[in-house]
Amino acid sequence: MKNEVLESLKTRRSVRKFSSRPVEPEKLEAILEAATYAPTGMGRQSPAIVLVQTPETVKKISQLNAKVIGREMDPFYGAPAVAIVFGNPAAVPTWLEDASLVAGNLLNAAHAVGVDSCYVYRAKEVFSSDEGRALMKEWGLDDTYVGVANCVLGYGEGEAPQPKPRKADYVRIV
Repeated sequence: MKNEVLESLKTRRSVRKFSSRPVEPEKLEAILEAATYAPTGMGRQSPAIVLVQTPETVKKISQLNAKVIGREMDPFYGAPAVAIVFGNPAAVPTWLEDASLVAGNLLNAAHAVGVDSCYVYRAKEVFSSDEGRALMKEWGLDDTYVGVANCVLGYGEGEAPQPKPRKADYVRIV
């Protein structure tokens, strides 16, 4: 079946090398708006998204992320922006699933408007550190929030990654 949305879902890839070219504000707005339409438990809209574009802060969060890994590297791959998705365990029992769905919408929406992305883990560890908590406070998020996903955004450099074949037993129909 041919469908533009289905094609977009099948062609999105994680990009791990970004140019410094900033993402246009109208594209960021569209991506963030689409993310807010992810399903959430009981319709509570419990997640929060923080978009970081200032190079110093993106670099700081990337360094905190690398510290969790225990290696000197840029886990954000030079991306000029990162959208951090937080969940709120105090709001609803499905907080982790809600935040994960928001991150998925964010990544797919980015691809739909021609922006490359990558889901980067370790948001939980970064934002449970003293430095991470201080950033959250600066952004108006209280201690009930937990970091779930770092979604780096930008324009990739080099060739787009090719998809791996889907495994044979991925879907079982009963």
